[in-house]
This record gives sequence, C-alpha cells and structure tokens, in this order.
Amino acid sequence: MMCEREQDLDTEHEAGATDAAFTSLLEDSVEELYEQAPCGYLSTLMDGTIAKINTTLLHWLGLSRDRVVGRMRFADLLTVGGKLYHETHFAPMLQMKGEVSGIALDLKIAAKKRMPVLVTSKVKTSDDGEPLLIRTTVFDARERRAYETELLRGRQAAEEAHRQAEADRGRLQEALAVLQQSLLPAALPEVPGLEAASYYHTASPDLLGGDFYDLFPLGDGRWAFFLGDVCGKGPQAAALTSLTRSTLRAAALHNPDPETVLSTLNTVLHERYTRGDTRYCTAIFGVLQPDGDRVSLHLASGGHPPALIQRANGTADYLPTPGGMLIGVLPNPRFACARTALAQGDTLLLYTDGLTEARTGPERKLYGEEALRAFTAAHSPAGPQALITVLTGLLTGFGDGLDDDTALLALGVPAPVHGDADLS
Repeated sequence: MMCEREQDLDTEHEAGATDAAFTSLLEDSVEELYEQAPCGYLSTLMDGTIAKINTTLLHWLGLSRDRVVGRMRFADLLTVGGKLYHETHFAPMLQMKGEVSGIALDLKIAAKKRMPVLVTSKVKTSDDGEPLLIRTTVFDARERRAYETELLRGRQAAEEAHRQAEADRGRLQEALAVLQQSLLPAALPEVPGLEAASYYHTASPDLLGGDFYDLFPLGDGRWAFFLGDVCGKGPQAAALTSLTRSTLRAAALHNPDPETVLSTLNTVLHERYTRGDTRYCTAIFGVLQPDGDRVSLHLASGGHPPALIQRANGTADYLPTPGGMLIGVLPNPRFACARTALAQGDTLLLYTDGLTEARTGPERKLYGEEALRAFTAAHSPAGPQALITVLTGLLTGFGDGLDDDTALLALGVPAPVHGDADLS
C-alpha cells in the first residue's frame, strides 16, 4: 500500500510540474503572440493616432516603432486611394456601427510599393459606453489579390475570346447570308399579266440551306419557274444548289418541256455524284403560257411536295403529282406531270417541305399538307403577295418548331379591278 501511495504522489508531482511549465509557456508567449502574430495588430486613439502596433505590421511597413507610435495616424499608413476611402467610408461606418469587417485596403510599404490587406476594426468602449480606442487587425491579402487578379485576367481573356468568337461568327453569318442570296434571284421579274411573290426562311444563320427557286422568260410570252430542295446543308449543299439552278435554266432554254428538263437535271446530277458522296434533290419545274384571260400551266415534279392552288372562288386544292422520283439517284427515274389553267384571281403556291414538316404544339405534331390546304382555304384569295404575307406569319408562329429552311413561290393571275371593268 505504501508503494502505491508513493507512486500516486510521484504521478501527481509530475502532472503538477507539467501544468506549471505549460502555464509558464503561455504566460511568456502572450506578448510574443501579439508581436509575432501572422497578422498585423494596432490600437489607435479615437482621432486615429497609433498608440500600439505589433512587430509583424511594422515589418510589413518597413518602419520603426518610434517613428509610428504617437506620431502617425492609421490613415497615414494607407495609399492615397485607401486614405480617401478611409475618410469617406471606413471611418464613418466605424463611428456609426462601432465595427467594420473585411475592408480591402492597400498599405504603403517599403520601396514605395503597396500591399493589399483586409482590415477589421472595432471600437473599445468604457463601462459607460464612451469610446476609448480602436483595435484593428490587418490581414495580408497579397496571395488573395494575386489569385483574384489571375481570375480577373482569366475572365477578361475568356470574355475577349468570346467577343472574338462572336465577331468571327458575325462575319461568317454575313458571308453565308451573301452566299445564300447569291443562290436565289435578287428579285422576281415583272411578268405581264401575272403577279409573283416569294419568301425564303433561313432556319440557321450558321448553315447554308439548300432550298432554291427561280422565275425567268422563255420567249414567245412563256415563262418558266422552278422550286426545289437539295439534300444536306453547308458548302456541299450550296454547290449542289448552284449546279441545279444553272442546269435547270440551261435545260429549259434548250427544251422547256418540264419532264425533259427534270430528266436533263437528273442526268447531270447522277453523273456528277454517282461516285462517292451521293447527292440528290427534289424539284418542281413548270411553264406558264398566257391564254386569253387565263394562263395555262404545265409542270413536272421529281419527289417534291405537290403544288397548291388557291382558286378565286375561295377553295384550295393540291395539283396531284404522285409518283415523281428523287432527282439524281437513279439513271432513269419517272417524273409526275400535271396540267391546269389559272383563271383570274387564282394563285399557284410552291413550297419546300420545311413548311409542311414544321412541328406544332406541346406534342410537336407534324403540321402537314392538309393543315396547309385548310389554312390557305381559310384566307380570302387576294393574290400571290397576300398569300405569301399570311404564310410568312404562319412560319413565324411556328417558332422553334420550324427547324428547316423554307422557300415559298406564289404565281397568280390578277383579279380584274372592278372600277376598270365598269369604265370599260
């Protein structure tokens, strides 16, 4: 028992010695902790005069204690901009709230450099609430400032790259728009006894479309027209469109028979694209010939949606061309032909499948040919331009549902003007 008691006493003595040494270490380090802290400490009178400052902050400033304490104000340690902010914002906020936290300022340090810091200050008051002095903590923010600077540079570089990309995209879109317009007639010609109107919707300003149309004279009062759509998008589609338009024009001047014109185009495309990348198109080609107060119409279709006729009596029906094959795929395809006549007030509408394949409603249902026929019949016949105008509004209403280029071409015989009829 005696041995155990002696062991307990020894243990208590060792513990007491350890506690005493630890306490002594803490007491000795309090002042050192203040002086050698990883941040700057200073105390100032209410007028800003520095009453106490630690070694860490003096080291940053490159100043001696004798030069600072009692001789300088806190604002004297700041850069011109920092001093202005201190006087206009920092000091008033401190006076009003009694403390401010995390204010970014710049200190003047050795070699006329500046040091970014974060400053927190708090007013010490007496028991009666009278302000006695201001205690301030200063944190080194150089690494943080450098990090923020790098972030800012990175953001500026990203913004500059974005602006450059947008500028490049704008120039590309402008070039594509010019090229796209070069694949379409600049303006439809004036046709005696006929009215013509057209519209082209570009689904994406970043891609060249493949829709095309044209109207041109054949001589002897006859006029040829065509509208179609080549496969694909981009430069290859543009090249195919250019070849198709020039071929159709040349073939029509040689022999304007619609079926013969499409057969000639098929021969050219099949021979040109029979090896490697297969390219094809759909198209309607037709010939208009005045016949008294009517215009006879003869057309042929190669895989293209049927033409729609809005009659002067308010009806609207398709001109059937079933069985017409794609142009450029087979060496000897069959094309569908049709004939009719346009009376006064009638309008022929040609369109590409971007219109009828648009998506509508929350379920994105296919718009379809029947909806187009009903839409056309619901509008009073008022000529090609009026029909193109309402169809342009329809296309705009599709919004995101219209994801393909769409070309429209309307040709019609003007209705008689009643005033002129009475005068005659």
